Amino acid sequence: MATITVDGAQVHYEKTGTGTGPALVLVHGTGSSGAALNWGQTAPRFAGHRIVITPDLSGTDATVDDGRPLTSEGLAAQVIAVIEEAADGPVDLLGFSMGATVTATVAALRPDLVRRLVLTAGWAHTDSDEYLRSLFTLWQDLGTSDPASFGRAVAMTGFSRGFLNAIGHDAFEALIPNMPPTPGTLRHVAYDLRVDIRHLLPRIEAPTLVLGGTQDITVPVEHSRALHAAIPHSTYAEIDAGHVMLFEQEDTFVKLVTDFIDGDASADAASAM
Repeated sequence: MATITVDGAQVHYEKTGTGTGPALVLVHGTGSSGAALNWGQTAPRFAGHRIVITPDLSGTDATVDDGRPLTSEGLAAQVIAVIEEAADGPVDLLGFSMGATVTATVAALRPDLVRRLVLTAGWAHTDSDEYLRSLFTLWQDLGTSDPASFGRAVAMTGFSRGFLNAIGHDAFEALIPNMPPTPGTLRHVAYDLRVDIRHLLPRIEAPTLVLGGTQDITVPVEHSRALHAAIPHSTYAEIDAGHVMLFEQEDTFVKLVTDFIDGDASADAASAM
C-alpha cells in the first residue's frame, strides 16, 4: 500500500504482482469501495505475469481530499501521478465504467505514459442521452432518500437478468450492500452526470481496445460503440454480459484483455485503420 499527494488529495494505491514488462494499471468505476470491490477478484488473474497497480480515486474511502466536485482532468491527474511514481515507463491502462472516462482522459493528455488502453463499459458524455441522465439522476435521488433501494437499483442494472437469475435470490440480495450511497459514491454519481470527454477522444494515440456489454443496462452498449468510432487506432469487442462484465464473464474478459496487452501493438494499429 502507498499514498501520494495530488493537488491536496492523499491518493491511495496498491502495487502487486511480478513481471518485467509494462505495468498494468486498473482504474475502478463508481463507488466509494473503489479498487478493492472492482478489482479484488480480477487483479490476481493479471498479477502472475504483470505488475498490477490499482489506484483509489477521490470519492473512495481509501483516498482523502477536500470534497470538491470531481472532474475528468482532476481524476486523471491522480492516475498520472500514481503512474509516474509507481511504474517504470509507459503502462497498459484499463478503466472500467467511470474509470474508462478517466483513463481515456489520461491517454489523451499524457500519451507518453500509456502504451495500450482498454476501455470497459465506458461512455464519453451523459447530457444528450436521456436514459443515462435519468438513470444517474435516479441513483442520486435514491441515494439521499432510500439507501436500500439505491443498492437494489445498482445491483439490478449492474448485471444481466440471466446472471441474476442464475445466482439466485440469496446471492442477489448479498450484492445489494456492495455499493452503499456514501457521500463519496454520490460524488462519483454527480461526476457521472456531468462528464463529457468527447473533445479528448481524437487525441488518444495509444492502441485502444473498447469492450462493450451486449446486455449492459447501466451504460448501454451503443456508448462503447461510439467510443470505438471516435478513437483512432481502436479495436472493439463485445461480451455477452451486463455492465459488470468482468464478474459475469471473468474468463472471457481476462482473455480479451490479456491477448490485447500481450499482442503486437503495430498489428493492432494497422487492423484498426
